[in-house]
Amino acid sequence: MYSIFRQAQQGFSYIGLMIMVAILGVVLAATGDLWQTSARREKEAQLLFVGHQFRQAIGRFLQQTPERAKRYPMSLDDLLLDPRYPNPHRYLRQIYSDPMTGTTDWGLVRGPNGEIYGVYSRSDEEPLKKANFDLADIAFEDGQKYSDWQFVYVSRQIKVAPQTPPAKPLTTPARNRR
Repeated sequence: MYSIFRQAQQGFSYIGLMIMVAILGVVLAATGDLWQTSARREKEAQLLFVGHQFRQAIGRFLQQTPERAKRYPMSLDDLLLDPRYPNPHRYLRQIYSDPMTGTTDWGLVRGPNGEIYGVYSRSDEEPLKKANFDLADIAFEDGQKYSDWQFVYVSRQIKVAPQTPPAKPLTTPARNRR
């Protein structure tokens, strides 16, 4: 009788071990998803910080231009060392890397003469953050991808051309009159 009872228990430890492995797998998968989301939120916060740094540097560059010749920088390198002055004028310490792509290859919002109005990430990923932006970034709400987050400095003194063509006016069909 003892041998029958012992044969029934031989598979129980194996099934218990398999259940523990399955539970551990589910917990690790949930932890991985949580970690990935947390890391992505951190990259978004870093993108907002770096974008603001570029926007402020472009604004300082423009404000320190003599009144008669106000202009935006022609390259990002102009923000590192302003070529217009004999003494070094720096608006950025470095060209920051895009946290979403890991490169310094930023998309540039250019004006009609090639000047730089702002920067944006070249990432086509969909952002996690969709609302609750600062007033300066309110245009980012409901952005479909990170490249929609354009960090543009707009001066009150210089008119910035819109980046999208204006909508065509609506026309109403003419009615037939007899």
